Amino acid sequence: MEVKRNVLLNPGPSTTTDTVKMAQIVPDICPREKEFQQIMAPMRRDLVKIVHGGDDYTAVLFCGSGTICIDIVLNSLLDEGKKALVIDNGSYSSRAAEVLTYYGLPFIDLKQPIYTKPDLNVIEQTLKENSDIGYVYMTHHETGSGLLNPIREVGALAHKYDAFFITDTTSSYAMIPINVYEDNVDFCMASAQKGIMGMTGLSYVIGKTSIIEASKSFPKRSYYCNLYMQYEYFEKTGQMHFTPPVQTIYAAKQALIEYWAEGEEAKWKRHQRIMAAIHEGEEKLGLKEIIAREDQSGLVSAVKYPDDPNWDFDKVHDYCYERGFTIYPGKIEKQGTFRLCALGAIDAPDIEDFWKVFREALEVNGVQIPVRYED
Repeated sequence: MEVKRNVLLNPGPSTTTDTVKMAQIVPDICPREKEFQQIMAPMRRDLVKIVHGGDDYTAVLFCGSGTICIDIVLNSLLDEGKKALVIDNGSYSSRAAEVLTYYGLPFIDLKQPIYTKPDLNVIEQTLKENSDIGYVYMTHHETGSGLLNPIREVGALAHKYDAFFITDTTSSYAMIPINVYEDNVDFCMASAQKGIMGMTGLSYVIGKTSIIEASKSFPKRSYYCNLYMQYEYFEKTGQMHFTPPVQTIYAAKQALIEYWAEGEEAKWKRHQRIMAAIHEGEEKLGLKEIIAREDQSGLVSAVKYPDDPNWDFDKVHDYCYERGFTIYPGKIEKQGTFRLCALGAIDAPDIEDFWKVFREALEVNGVQIPVRYED
């Protein structure tokens, strides 16, 4: 079967290989069969291995998008009498603050600049002044802007003040190399449609088994989104507590085979090649980014809209989309931006082809080249 290949430059879902797509075409099976259960045990081990965790870490699978993991860890891992500390410097850390607000949980919403890395001194002072902080939460890669946060340093501060450290790695896991020990990570998370280049619908929390087991006695705030309950069910039965996304799990199995075949280092080098090609094309057209290169993740470039009366994101998007390339609007409040992302089963030649189409889109719509900015 031939499937039209689109190059997705949005921050996920990502472009997938045909072999991952085809892995979903399997005989119908009841997910309670032993044959299906046997897929998930090695998958859980592989997901831990990707971030170099040992036997003291485990992976717990859930059915849902990446936001389900944010919900799960935030509500499941806050003990009675404790509060959370959220390092809030982008749209996804703001989402964490919203989740805590919806649950009515106590937390400190520590606002930090969205264009630069957070102030470690301010974070430490906050920890010093609040001995009841149970965990520190930070987004590793703020996908709305492309900012890469210093998880290793913040995790060390959390541990220094007897809190544990949770980081949302949805948009960095299996792309930027992560080592849970060296990076001081107690919990991280991701979704299959991002770094492993699988399909949407499967998400996972990777964390310290001892903390998950301790959370058995923490207040229960959700039935479906409870980390310990899902973990316990996996340990007892080898199954997800509720109906799993069967075909998505078959695709994830194939995606993991392809992840290990490519290898962590080679995969990260490929993502870097893609971003280098993105930057080269931006420079040729005079496009400006929101985040300084030294603060970028190397996975997302947030580009300012040109100051040109003929610029129309929707028209440029549609022109590119009709020719097999997807670009994505930004997520920075009161800033006109679009994003180009180095995710998925693509490489530098795909980006070179994209820039030809993008230039045509500018020409067709009468946008000046090189593009102009008022400042």
